[in-house]
Amino acid sequence: MQQNIQQHRVIVIGAGYTGASAAGRLARRLRREDVSITLVNAEPDFVERVRMHQLAVGQDLRPRPFHKMFAGTAVRLRLGKVTGIDADRRTVSVAAPDGTGEPEPLPYDTLVYALGSAWNTQAVPGAAEHAHDIAGRPGALRLRDRLASLAAGTPVVVVGGGLTGVEAATELAETRPDLNVSLATRGALGDWLSPKGAGHLRKVFTNLRITAHEHTTVTAVEADRVTTTEGDIPAAVTVWTTGFAVHPIARATTLRTGDTGQIVVDTTMRSTSHPDVYAIGDAALVAGPGGKPLRMSCASGVPTAWQAADAIAARLTGTKLPTTAPRYFNQCVSLGRKEGLIQYVTADDRSVSAALTGRAAALYKELVCKAAAWGVANPTMGLPTRRRRVTTAGAGAGAGAGVPAEAA
Repeated sequence: MQQNIQQHRVIVIGAGYTGASAAGRLARRLRREDVSITLVNAEPDFVERVRMHQLAVGQDLRPRPFHKMFAGTAVRLRLGKVTGIDADRRTVSVAAPDGTGEPEPLPYDTLVYALGSAWNTQAVPGAAEHAHDIAGRPGALRLRDRLASLAAGTPVVVVGGGLTGVEAATELAETRPDLNVSLATRGALGDWLSPKGAGHLRKVFTNLRITAHEHTTVTAVEADRVTTTEGDIPAAVTVWTTGFAVHPIARATTLRTGDTGQIVVDTTMRSTSHPDVYAIGDAALVAGPGGKPLRMSCASGVPTAWQAADAIAARLTGTKLPTTAPRYFNQCVSLGRKEGLIQYVTADDRSVSAALTGRAAALYKELVCKAAAWGVANPTMGLPTRRRRVTTAGAGAGAGAGVPAEAA
């Protein structure tokens, strides 16, 4: 005679590319009778973070509500803001989406930490007060409103010469050719690229009339200028893209974290201090090829989400653990809607001589973005249809959790 099953409680916090991907993949791997999967997020729909520079310049993005994405699956959306984690008592505190009200503790057997990262002002004076960010939708929408009010000839400075800064500067210059767009970078423009890639980037900057302030460090931001080691640069609007900082919640827990505040994990994305916690995406300190930490990016995040979901499913069902090691293949850069750059790289993310440029690269980049969003929005497609039965508490749950009780 089959008795009731005590469901294994999985809570996924954060519903960006990594959190949403992990939740959907778990729903595909496990029987819904055996597990409850709760996805906690402050917004009701999925945000394509890699397109925030497009949103900022006035382009509209396709809405992707979670209730449609996860309809018919074991994933339940809980709208709310995570305010704390008790990793020893295995609870997550969740308040209202705006952070108000008394937080409610949600117990878990397995936690997937996917809170990701936000913009990092690098403690530069005035950056938090005067600069704009495109690390998320609220910042991108504020920048959108500000840009819409600018008259022709207004100076706009993008600070940061990495992927985000380059994409923001080119998107802005292409959409608003009437503005005076410049970019300030500590090194040479495109110094992480191959000679071919860097040459193409300079060509695009020239064609879009973007001024590159190279070997320039911004030391302060004011309402009408940025102060740098090479002098002041006029800036009615400053866009800050100098990197990301992880969510501070993990550092405030007993979870083992690195100097960056990221959670230290093993090859299955499992916390090295708390076996019932998995960290993915920007929140995880993951060793890539050669022991080099993976960079914060969608290219790193989604594979870690797959790895964690497959590892959780394997431990719960008593099947073989995944052994795929994360690695890089290329860096995809949009340079407006008409130009792009695909820089091929080694497994540990070092540029090689080969690069795809021009319109073909723009189409390639767009395909990658659409594929990533499609994968999140269609969690029940593309994987084997067999959902395995939970047979063990091996994902790190307490005794008995997730174990089906059977009697003759």
